[in-house]
Amino acid sequence: MAVDEARYTARFIIIATGSRPMRPDIPGQELAVTSDEAFSLPHFPKRLVIVGGGYIAVEFAGIFNGMGAHTTLIHRGTLVLRGFDDDARGFLAEQMQKKGVSFRFDTEVNALTRIPGGSRVSLSTGEDLEADLVMVAIGRVPQVSGLGLDALGIARAESGAIVVNDEYRSSVPSVYAIGDVIDRVRLTPLAIAEGMAVSRCLFGNAAHGVDYDNIPTAVFSQPELATVGLTEASARARFDQIKVYKTRFTPLKYTLSGRDERAFLKLIVATPSDRVAGAHGAGGGRSDPRHRHRSQGRGHQGGVRCHLGHTPHAGRGIRDSAPVASIACGFNLQTHV
Repeated sequence: MAVDEARYTARFIIIATGSRPMRPDIPGQELAVTSDEAFSLPHFPKRLVIVGGGYIAVEFAGIFNGMGAHTTLIHRGTLVLRGFDDDARGFLAEQMQKKGVSFRFDTEVNALTRIPGGSRVSLSTGEDLEADLVMVAIGRVPQVSGLGLDALGIARAESGAIVVNDEYRSSVPSVYAIGDVIDRVRLTPLAIAEGMAVSRCLFGNAAHGVDYDNIPTAVFSQPELATVGLTEASARARFDQIKVYKTRFTPLKYTLSGRDERAFLKLIVATPSDRVAGAHGAGGGRSDPRHRHRSQGRGHQGGVRCHLGHTPHAGRGIRDSAPVASIACGFNLQTHV
């Protein structure tokens, strides 16, 4: 491995170079910034347009809107956060709109044009928006440029991601790869868990990968959103029968303060086993460590039994089964933890 003029050799090499933001193939794309530049802007924008509908787009929309920018989010899909439960996605969009974020769904950006003080955003619907700043958050691609992977014969997927086996070994036996650069699940705790798995494989007695099922996920949107397990659509496809428990309410702290903010909870249970198949929540501090968990429910004396498993936690916190128990009790389900 060469770094400037220095050369290094090792028995094993781990590639963990992460990913970089994608840019749209449209005229004027160079006028937009990405999340990489978001915290080093020369001026705060009064009018901001964000292109995208994933984690980064909705999180930055909440941040800039909360700081006073007139924020518009443009997304080619029907709702933000594709892959999450539809009820949770709809609730989040509704609450973000109440806070002042404007949405343009089923819409694409055709071009960006420089104008005095900012950019004109031309949309596929024929509408033009003017903004002080445009941010593109349409996804990320593996950061592999300049590594010389082709010269080594390291196999890559069509996306550019390094292809690895269950032990994160590439097609070159001495080279391993983890994190965004292998394009599996792009979450920091998963990259950490993958690194631990490689360490166990190379220097320990246990050679096993990461369990990618039932990964608890927190989105630091405003309001926050947290989820674990199957969506309702996925649960209906997997199980013959399910029960869906969901509710909207005003958390006590907002009731006392008079703030017009709601929370959403949803529990999906497979019947007749009473196995907890999925849990989803938004608002009321869902991203707090106490509300993040990985659960697996089993039938137990007519109730819902939840226990923790060996899986990486969501975001920056700890695993806790209490949320599933509290949600289940809220729906009058007998719960054993």
